[in-house]
Amino acid sequence: MSISSEHKPLGKQVTGSLHTLSPIVELNVGGEMYTTTLSTLKKHPGSKLAEMFTGQPKLRTDSEGRFFIDRPGTYFKYILEYLRSNQVPTQCIQDVYKEALFYDIEPLIKQLEDSPQIFGELVARRQFLARVPNYSENIELMIRIARAEAVASRQSSVIVCVVRTEEDAARCQDALNSLDMDKKSVVKFGPWKAVPSISDLLDCIQMDVEAKGYKISFQPHIAEKGFRFKSHDFFYKFLFTWW
Repeated sequence: MSISSEHKPLGKQVTGSLHTLSPIVELNVGGEMYTTTLSTLKKHPGSKLAEMFTGQPKLRTDSEGRFFIDRPGTYFKYILEYLRSNQVPTQCIQDVYKEALFYDIEPLIKQLEDSPQIFGELVARRQFLARVPNYSENIELMIRIARAEAVASRQSSVIVCVVRTEEDAARCQDALNSLDMDKKSVVKFGPWKAVPSISDLLDCIQMDVEAKGYKISFQPHIAEKGFRFKSHDFFYKFLFTWW
């Protein structure tokens, strides 16, 4: 007995309106294969995902005729699980959150933003770092300096000056003037008006540099004898290990 076209999985035929095709959908999401229903994908009508499957087909198909979405397929299973059962994922929260933003699934976005991981990142840590002048630019500057000094070396170091208050910033400048080094190679963070301490900022720097794939550690930078400031009050050496 032949199977009528109305029962064939959607994705094997791409002509005509989606309303006239099968409610069963075959997907290739970044190389991961999924089978679901049209109603599941369109559960939240205002989402980008629902829009992909509304009206005329808007997606390309792979060699097997499955609709292709060029996103990480590993995390789509969590998106699909939420659409099927309203179950908010408890694994890979940061990655699923990125996918929820891409597919614009507003209810899932809001629930993930209430999770400790996302709440802590968006509301606590990022709000703090937004008050640290030129934070992102300084992270990139650190990496450029470290890479420039990595030629034929296993490790390279970057001196960072961290100041929390305007008073410390002035003292740091005096200290910089006393340092026997290229002042342009010292990356300065701060001052800022927020509760987190210098130690908290140092942890953030390490976290964000490591998030870019670098292996890094830090320690107080101890100046030579005769230095008229306690250098460890302001200066830290970040060590990049390349191999």
